[in-house]
Amino acid sequence: MMAILNLTPDSFSDGGALYCGNKVDLDAVLRRAQDCIDEGADLLDIGGESTRPGADKVVLSAELDRVLPVLEALRSRFDIPLSVDTSSPELMAEAVNRGAAMLNDVRALGRAGALEVAAVSNLPICLMHSLGEPQVMQDDPQYENVVIEVVDFLRQRISACEKAGLSRSRLVLDPGFGFGKTFEQNIALFRALPTLVAEGLPVMVGVSRKSMVGAILEKPVKQRAFGSAALAVLAAQSGVAFLRVHDVAATVDSLKVLEAIQL
Repeated sequence: MMAILNLTPDSFSDGGALYCGNKVDLDAVLRRAQDCIDEGADLLDIGGESTRPGADKVVLSAELDRVLPVLEALRSRFDIPLSVDTSSPELMAEAVNRGAAMLNDVRALGRAGALEVAAVSNLPICLMHSLGEPQVMQDDPQYENVVIEVVDFLRQRISACEKAGLSRSRLVLDPGFGFGKTFEQNIALFRALPTLVAEGLPVMVGVSRKSMVGAILEKPVKQRAFGSAALAVLAAQSGVAFLRVHDVAATVDSLKVLEAIQL
């Protein structure tokens, strides 16, 4: 269970909740982290760049300033693995040096230098599929077959990682729900989760509070906890290894019920 800590003022789900004025509110972050841990999170994922559709680009200095003090504060206070959500090789290197336990990259180590940093880090790496940059990724995304193309992309990134010296055993795959996909494409991809799981690597699913949940329920972001938990249960039944969520308690309780009754 990966709990999300958005260190940005413009996240789609909770933008600004961990902000005070024009900077990260460290006290609010620590309180939120404690809540997530108490609710049953297994690791925390911190990120300083919003990757919601249409999000503005974030300069490296701002991303570093948002993430590194929080990473250090969390490491000093809590005994829980910390994942850093970034595509910046500079931040990856700093995160490794400061005790991160995992790197989570929505661009699948596609930026120059990212593969090299990840290869020498010895950390688990999550490779996510995304069709284009956040600024334009939802501008009429086109696929001939979204499942085949997402799987092919992730296979190509696995191959690139292995050529760079990054062991296959360190890789986690994320199909990237909402990253350059329509509602129909997201649904097709979700139904095909067993196909991705069959690739033999751990799979991460992040659908928490996303637009596909909103489209099904016809509810705004802050009223999507139950729908998100339902999708988490379905993803778990498909064999995924990681669930990246905002609403930890609701998801943990739902999975406990699933575990108790499934054969």
